[in-house]
Amino acid sequence: MPRFSVIVPAYKVQAYLHECLDSVLSQSYSDLELIAVDDCSPDACGAIIDEVAARDPRVRAVHLEQNQGLGRARNAGMAEATGDYLIFLDSDDTLTPDALQAIADRLKETGDPEVLVYDYARTFWNGETVRNQAAPQLSEQGPVPFRLADRPGLLRLLMVAWNKAYRRDFVEEEGFTFPTGYYEDTPWTYPILMTAQSIATLDRVCVHYRQRRRGGILGTVSPRHFDIFEQYDRVFAYVDKNPELDRWRPLLFRRMVDHFVVVFARPDRLPRRSRAEFLRMARTRYRRHRAPGVPVALRSRLHHTLVRLGLHRTYRVLRLTASLIRRTAKVTNRLLKGVRSGVLRLHYRLQRCLPVRADRAVFAAHGVRGHGCNPGALEQAFRAHAPRIRTAWVAGAGQDGSVPPGTRRLRPGTAAYWTALARSKYLVHNAEFDRRLVKRRGQVLVQTRQGTPLKHMGVDLRERPAAAADTDFDDLLDDVDKWDYVLSGNRHSTLTWERVHPGDYTTLEYGSPRNDPFQQATSADVARIRESLGIPEGAVAILYAPTYRDYHRTQRTTLALHHVTRTLGPGFVVLARAHHRHGGPLAAGGGQVIDVSDHPSVESLCLASDALVTDYSSIMFDYANLDRPIVLHTDDREAYEAARGTYVDLRTFPPGAVARSEDELIDIFATGHWRGSRSAELRAAFRERFCPYDDGRAAERVVRHVVLGERGVPPVVPLDMRHPVPSAVAASLAQSPRGGVPQPARPVPVTESL
Repeated sequence: MPRFSVIVPAYKVQAYLHECLDSVLSQSYSDLELIAVDDCSPDACGAIIDEVAARDPRVRAVHLEQNQGLGRARNAGMAEATGDYLIFLDSDDTLTPDALQAIADRLKETGDPEVLVYDYARTFWNGETVRNQAAPQLSEQGPVPFRLADRPGLLRLLMVAWNKAYRRDFVEEEGFTFPTGYYEDTPWTYPILMTAQSIATLDRVCVHYRQRRRGGILGTVSPRHFDIFEQYDRVFAYVDKNPELDRWRPLLFRRMVDHFVVVFARPDRLPRRSRAEFLRMARTRYRRHRAPGVPVALRSRLHHTLVRLGLHRTYRVLRLTASLIRRTAKVTNRLLKGVRSGVLRLHYRLQRCLPVRADRAVFAAHGVRGHGCNPGALEQAFRAHAPRIRTAWVAGAGQDGSVPPGTRRLRPGTAAYWTALARSKYLVHNAEFDRRLVKRRGQVLVQTRQGTPLKHMGVDLRERPAAAADTDFDDLLDDVDKWDYVLSGNRHSTLTWERVHPGDYTTLEYGSPRNDPFQQATSADVARIRESLGIPEGAVAILYAPTYRDYHRTQRTTLALHHVTRTLGPGFVVLARAHHRHGGPLAAGGGQVIDVSDHPSVESLCLASDALVTDYSSIMFDYANLDRPIVLHTDDREAYEAARGTYVDLRTFPPGAVARSEDELIDIFATGHWRGSRSAELRAAFRERFCPYDDGRAAERVVRHVVLGERGVPPVVPLDMRHPVPSAVAASLAQSPRGGVPQPARPVPVTESL
């Protein structure tokens, strides 16, 4: 008997059905049966189901002789189910990677509750993904399992069948089935949640809920939206048959009225001439099921009053009035923004007439979560070695907490921001300041860049349209003309920057300031950071930090991180760090995967980890300064090089072992090759070429040269005399050839170069 019976009814979804079924069958947790129900679909759904069933014995095809509708199609699937738990999935939606494993783990952890509620995210045709706004209701804090009375906030979630796992014996014992008609989830979900004696939650997105551009049932104008009235009649009839549930009547009543308002207010649901009739029927249900007792929010009281009175014309007038008010507000805001922008331009122009202040410096960074990167390291060095200079950091919304005490915070676009740009002598950035910046005589602009260049940059992107996107190369060169100094960590960077950013600036081969902490940190610092991240003592922490794919509109990782950690065993954890342009975490946190995408300091994450896994990110050049293992995962090398191009051939000069697939990556760690002698040799050659100046004093050298005017800057410490802080488990791993790591389920070849 399988653990899960995944039921997928299909009707007129041939374009999406393959993706839906594949998302189930490709799950890392394989103890399942997939029951695909062809609801007499007139398109190719039936044939697709049969094709998939012929390839995979876990698939059971059910063909209905007549179209029954979504509810009865689900019932037909339930009749065939043999699994411990029922999971429903609409045929245009998909399960996220590792979803079933996460569900199985949570069920085991919470003692096999009757219902497990998990999260979903809406996915749009343009690639955008938006998580459910009511996700806080799925918190896993507190005792489990529980009853609905302990967590009534669950009723604020979307009342659908596909965001839950149901214990089959519970469903069968209570006799729950789906009714016919639209909104069939309503008389299914409410009774189940009210009746269940044990409920648990999983705070993880397990379903991608497709928002179809056209053709979705709930986005189609139809008189069948009137079915909502019968569905709520069924809900209250269930309460009438079970008097012990009477306490839920007031809350159900409020949710019913709110639902009526949503259907009535949406222009894409009700036929125009039926709107008055809909409101009259809503008024009838209001009076029939009215149960005062739950307070109604102020913004909802008007809607409830209009439903109670059935005032169709009044409702229409109020909607038109509200629309007029919104449009007026938009026009007013647009005018006010224009006036404010003009005032700020005038203010900036006046400030440029005043003297430049030699004791002021402004710092900003792109692509970091607050104070950090090379500008952050230089700002600290300014305060340490040139304390007479008052520093300011340009901090966006939510970044104030990362700015050190004593450093002024500047909000972009404010009068103070423009004053600082106009009058500060030193301007430091890793990308570019506002394009409206006018470089004044006497100002010094230090361009730090963001590490050693691996992928094509600057004017080289003219031949890479996917990567260049909307880059204006005239604007890019205008910005280059403002630079006085460019920082470089090695000869490769110097030669690349001077070619792809041609200008009259001076290159300072002093190292990367952001790498200074790698030589300055202590073992106590490493232990403190690991404790703050929740890394178990003795565990091997792998920092996974892939870069952005210019040729993908929707960013995604090809590594199933939870599967990787489960295969490697409890001795490993993964710190998953998404690129700032990724748009979300690489994987849901929990178990052996720790999401660190929002951590303010990537340098701290490097110190906390024992090894790095990346692809084409420049973090490999920084991490090499720690002299810790680096593993590359390059499963799309040809595509990446075709779209973006690289300056370093990682096939012949990698920093360590290279995996071309997830299996190879697992094998590299399971067999110990990630820290073997060959990997150490590759890393040593890589460090010699790309880390000649990163001895912990790069920022100091820059300040002494640029600010203090010293030419005899501190000499560079040779590589063989540097002693970066060791990783937390380096000593214990050195005593064991394989660190007690389990072998993968099947042998796969190991590759140390592409």
